[in-house]
Amino acid sequence: MDDVKIWKVFIILGSLFLVLGLGLYLGQKMNLPFRLGELTGDIKIQSESTKFYFPITSCLLISGILSAISFIIKKF
Repeated sequence: MDDVKIWKVFIILGSLFLVLGLGLYLGQKMNLPFRLGELTGDIKIQSESTKFYFPITSCLLISGILSAISFIIKKF
């Protein structure tokens, strides 16, 4: 980060968080068929006394998106 000013990094990260937050909010309001946290590979186990939830597919999707963003930022 020699040439990059730290304020530019914060502006970019803040913008990404804003877009992600708005996307998640609007995605829940519009009842999209692929809501994050309710994808096909997410594990949900419910019984009378316990609930277990592990969003493995959602985690993989977020990881892939963040890796792509990181790769693009490193290129520039």
